[in-house]
Amino acid sequence: MNIFPSDQELPTQHLAACFNSTSATYKFYWLLAITDAIQSGQKEIKKEQLFASMLSNAWYTVNYFQVSFGQQDMIQHTVRQLKDIEGLNIDEDRSRIKMRLENSDNPKTRKLLFHFDNQVPHWFLSPWYTGINSRGKIYELSQDEVNQPIYRLYKDRIIISDKWFVYLTKHIRIIRDYVYWNLSLFLQVRNPNVPDIPNKLIKPASRNSLIKQRKFWDYVIDVNGPLSCIYTGKELYKGQYHVEHFVPYSFVSHDQIWNLIPADGSFNVSKSNKLPTLEHYFEPFYAMQDTAIRTYMRDKPNERLLEDYFYIGTDLSTGLSRDKFYDVINPLVTIASNNGFEFLYK
Repeated sequence: MNIFPSDQELPTQHLAACFNSTSATYKFYWLLAITDAIQSGQKEIKKEQLFASMLSNAWYTVNYFQVSFGQQDMIQHTVRQLKDIEGLNIDEDRSRIKMRLENSDNPKTRKLLFHFDNQVPHWFLSPWYTGINSRGKIYELSQDEVNQPIYRLYKDRIIISDKWFVYLTKHIRIIRDYVYWNLSLFLQVRNPNVPDIPNKLIKPASRNSLIKQRKFWDYVIDVNGPLSCIYTGKELYKGQYHVEHFVPYSFVSHDQIWNLIPADGSFNVSKSNKLPTLEHYFEPFYAMQDTAIRTYMRDKPNERLLEDYFYIGTDLSTGLSRDKFYDVINPLVTIASNNGFEFLYK
């Protein structure tokens, strides 16, 4: 079935067929890299640009959110290696990553980039050349534009045909949305217990403000006096703390109040996206949350942020059950650890 808009002159069914059988992520990221270039008006695109674009698009998903691509996926392995080789941050800006990789003169980086030349550019065209297993033959047929391939293949570049360039430009939003949707389905199968995969595919322009959540905790401090940071023991006064994700944002991908507490600002920065060890930190975390709920249920039972607790099956009319709350937090920490998040040790 052709899921892309039809065209009287182009075999668009072949583009759809590229995703009939996917055992790795490279097809998704290859087409995203091509559409990145088309959005900037390019028809002739160097391979190193495309490979750098593939890896920069996957960077945040792999290094920040630590989503698994599967044990054999080379994009995941390469992104992790390049982070160390190039000394780039896990949440680096995508355009800076792409520029660094594309222009790197580090031989290790160049070797990792061009590893993808062994398989990706020509096998992506396999729907146009069914039954042909020769890389050289696919290159030759694409250059002669047999069966109207999406691009012509050369040693150091690809060239998008004029008709395909017009088609892709016209329908680029549909095509990119389709790629992201199917990439999210592909990754969700491999990360069945990881929340919110679709929102972990791209780096958001900016994180949500936590103003409402800060006001929530300001009131708790107003009523009860300063709270003690569960990590350092430092007294936390109104306006003198950070709002901290107990289970890292990079795993849960939300700002619900049941996972947020005030914390010592300097410690919160150093904690980064590490996991709290529950044997050390769950009890004080629970106690702080319980204090907040008791305060609001007594004084402001209609506070909107209290609705966040219902998403984890908590009936606030009976208070915050310690055991039920642990049964929510413990699996999240365990799954995040299994996905590669490191623990914060006391």
